[in-house]
Amino acid sequence: MDILSLTAVELAKAIREGKTTSVEATQAVLDKIAASEDTYHCYVTVEREKALQQAAEVQKKIEAGELTGPLAGVPFAIKDNMCTEGTLTTCSSKILENFVPTFSAEAVLNLEKAGAVILGKTNMDEFAMGSTTETSYYGVTKNPRNPEHVPGGSSGGSAAAVAAQECFAALGSDTGGSIRQPASYCGVVGMKPTYGRISRYGIIPYASSLDHVGYFTTSVQDTAVALEVLAGRDDRDMTSSNRAVEAYAANLNHDLRGKRIAVLDNVQEAVANPAIRENFDVLMKKLEARGATVTHVRMDDKLMKALMPTYYIIANAEATANHSNLDGIRFGMREAGENVEDVMINTRTKGFCSYVRKRFVIGSYSLFVENQDKIFRKAQKVRRLIVEELNRVLANSDVVIASAAGTIAPLAEESKDSHLGADNNVVENHMVLGNFTGYPSMTMPTGFAEGMPIGINMTAKAFDEQTLFNIGLAIEEETGLKGNDVEVDA
Repeated sequence: MDILSLTAVELAKAIREGKTTSVEATQAVLDKIAASEDTYHCYVTVEREKALQQAAEVQKKIEAGELTGPLAGVPFAIKDNMCTEGTLTTCSSKILENFVPTFSAEAVLNLEKAGAVILGKTNMDEFAMGSTTETSYYGVTKNPRNPEHVPGGSSGGSAAAVAAQECFAALGSDTGGSIRQPASYCGVVGMKPTYGRISRYGIIPYASSLDHVGYFTTSVQDTAVALEVLAGRDDRDMTSSNRAVEAYAANLNHDLRGKRIAVLDNVQEAVANPAIRENFDVLMKKLEARGATVTHVRMDDKLMKALMPTYYIIANAEATANHSNLDGIRFGMREAGENVEDVMINTRTKGFCSYVRKRFVIGSYSLFVENQDKIFRKAQKVRRLIVEELNRVLANSDVVIASAAGTIAPLAEESKDSHLGADNNVVENHMVLGNFTGYPSMTMPTGFAEGMPIGINMTAKAFDEQTLFNIGLAIEEETGLKGNDVEVDA
């Protein structure tokens, strides 16, 4: 049995049946990390001894019948902006290079309660600000499908770790596509549930009104199972939902009869790569053949062009406020200075990369008293118009669907967060619709172009994750892209 090619659910079943153990699975993953991490650099921190000890404890509970769940014994990775008790948590930034939390994020605790084994912390764009995983203080992450390409970001380390078989699933965060874009580039499933579905307690924030906790897997079944484990009310997070957690896995159904799928033409018309367009069109025909009704819709072009400017104003303003306490006085590393002001300036200058500092400048400018009405509040009004426009489209549809990206993952030297051309902006930017609205959104692989993974993104109504899973299951059956046995460059 090739342990590393199994899905998370398949591995847990094999452990329950005595075909392997959590210790063996954890060791296999750690061996894979040791063999390939120098190439891919998916992790900031790997807790080898702690993971093996945890796996041994979990295995005893499984054998005693105390842990019977569908993720018991499965090795997981955690994005480095999620607090983990006793393990370094840096947000891939110099300013937090010595931060070891005394508590764990609720999402991490929920995984541990389910018997998952925590391997370590994955690399990311510094403070989740970026889309290539090249702004990390701890180095660049490479795409396991081809190391010359970026993995996407900001959760690129988590996506790459799953694609490289360096874990079976991984937590990530998504503020403007930070799970779904790297999932597409790396050829795995990326899930951003409804805002409030998963607690954000213990997550170091980027932009609080846009931040979502999500995750990466290699199958739709894994995705459904993981949400059952991760979701639920948490009184320590005032934005978490009281809504009951559904039996997503038990209710998986690939029957598409009666399903209404709306193709977002604004995006598809801007897809630059002909192979991506063809792959999408062929898939839509297959879904129609399975009984789905596929229609074409269009959102207001002006609002679609306003997506990214609106996002940058709101996200950067919120980030500026959220990270104002990282000043060398209250939190974070401290640089010397002749007075308090010098300490703060020196600390933030040396502690943050230039890309993050630029974001703070934009955010600060938007929050100046004289600018709030004409910039920040106006952006909030535009956000509301965008939400209303998506609601109009979803009123007669179950999901809105489009290509997850207009190109394959860019080459590293061409990216630098500026690889997007005018024709492709709307393709990349449409991911923020899920963050503006808080609606569930999922990316999954649908094929390959130029030897690199490509995929689609689906967005549904609030708390309708089940529809995403069901349509996703049908897509998975049509593409055959389940599990992680696709060879990667070592």
